Amino acid sequence: MTQDKLEDRIKAKAAELGFAACGIARADAAPRAGERLREWLEQGRHGDMIWMEERAHHRVSPAGLWPEVRSVVSLGMSYAPGRDPLALADAGERGRVSVYAQGGDYHDVVKKALKALGRWLAQEAASLGEGCDLKVFVDTAPVMEKPLAEAAGIGWQGKHTNLVSREHGSWLFLGAIYTTLDLTPDVAGRDRCGSCDACQRACPTDAFPGPYQLDARRCISYLTIEHSGPIPEEFRAGIGNRIYGCDDCLAVCPWNKFADAAAANMAFIGRAELAAPELADLLALDDAGFRQVFSGSPIKRIGRDRMVRNAAIAAGNSGAAGLRPALVPLLEDASPVVREAAGWALGRLADS
Repeated sequence: MTQDKLEDRIKAKAAELGFAACGIARADAAPRAGERLREWLEQGRHGDMIWMEERAHHRVSPAGLWPEVRSVVSLGMSYAPGRDPLALADAGERGRVSVYAQGGDYHDVVKKALKALGRWLAQEAASLGEGCDLKVFVDTAPVMEKPLAEAAGIGWQGKHTNLVSREHGSWLFLGAIYTTLDLTPDVAGRDRCGSCDACQRACPTDAFPGPYQLDARRCISYLTIEHSGPIPEEFRAGIGNRIYGCDDCLAVCPWNKFADAAAANMAFIGRAELAAPELADLLALDDAGFRQVFSGSPIKRIGRDRMVRNAAIAAGNSGAAGLRPALVPLLEDASPVVREAAGWALGRLADS
């Protein structure tokens, strides 16, 4: 078995395990990514995501995290939606959940497949008489998945800063295997955004200072998921009925016309109760109810208070006077963030 055949076999095994894309890069293939990260952090555009600062020295390059790494196997698992992610834009009394969070928790699904591929790779390397140490990562470790995926030829980082694939559009969950093997790298992805600025124009809160730049502090995904305090009032109207994440910049990308929902991993097929949840139901959640509804979902990580805060903001934007009875009890909620959001929402609905 030759070394070239090993790379081909890695890709075949990855496809067997449910990955829609697989490419290989040298560990030092994305040197400018670390420089861009440092600039982004210095500008404060990471907001409350302090862990980005604390582990920046690990994140800037694969060797910064694991000095022995020689190659990176970059992988993508499709979650291409079967329906228009923007379809609920005018459904004021229902919440919009980002496509990626409507099905099973991608952390669990992707990591399980990565571990299976890693075990297989170690066995294949041993059959060649080579030692093979490796580590697998989804996005819970300080890894620059998107620049590495571009270096591995899976796609390119688009103007919305997310990965874009010619075959799968903007709908890929990324994972990586770091290994001590010297693997033959693939040709890096080439930027194909051209003059298109659809993603920039689609952002409801103007989170893009320029092409290929993101200010997380203005991003609805950051505000509804990562940010734990009151959402700044200047962004609340723009949030609309989005209660967890935002798909707008991804959904308008023209490359999505090539994405096939049939290529999506079955684990990511949306749960019916998360496709268009009623705001009134979300506003009534206590901790136990929240855990029950979002069991097995990536949404569970934000906790009940943030979800009810988000639902209250959406209710305030809905113009639906019928939601006022669901908001009134929240004025005495144990969470000050929930109380504040409920008060704001009732103020917005006062004249409805």
